[in-house]
Amino acid sequence: MIKAKILFAVIAGSLLSFSAQAKLYKWVDDKGVTHYGETIPPEFADRGRSELNKSGRVVNTLDVLTPEEHRAKESAELKNKAAIDSARGQKLHDNSLLNTYSNVDEIELARTRNVQQIDARVQVSIKQLGDAKKNLADLQQLADTRTKSGKPIPPFLIEEIQTAQAKVDKLTKNLDSVNNEKAALDARYDADKARYKELTGK
Repeated sequence: MIKAKILFAVIAGSLLSFSAQAKLYKWVDDKGVTHYGETIPPEFADRGRSELNKSGRVVNTLDVLTPEEHRAKESAELKNKAAIDSARGQKLHDNSLLNTYSNVDEIELARTRNVQQIDARVQVSIKQLGDAKKNLADLQQLADTRTKSGKPIPPFLIEEIQTAQAKVDKLTKNLDSVNNEKAALDARYDADKARYKELTGK
């Protein structure tokens, strides 16, 4: 009973000095003790708290999120932003399709032009890779001939073989990259055709 009276007196005293424009907050410290004041100490700024009006009634409650809740909220916000960005990007792409092409045949013509350019690069890459492989095979044959005759392989030949092998590896990766680019281009035009039909109904 005495504690209740003391608590009431504390609240009443706080309210008497509480102007009509000021705010009174209530928070709980680490020991579970309830405090009242017009400002919240920095060490309790991340705690849950209640805002009281001049009559001592709770008018607003702020529940501080736990670390897990913070992570969940941030994750949800990121997903929401990604969805908004995706929708915006899709709208821009849709507008580009409608402004660029008059029908599906034009999309197919654009695909053909771009594929022809990539096919030309593929042929160049195949020729370069074939030449590099032949050069490597010739150098390896020279090394094998010397080995079979009991002669040591000179350092310059070893270096040339290593250089030739590196070139073959590089050209192989380049050819793979161009082929992947062609596959991605085909997939993109397939998707564009399907989307154009969906947007226009034709």
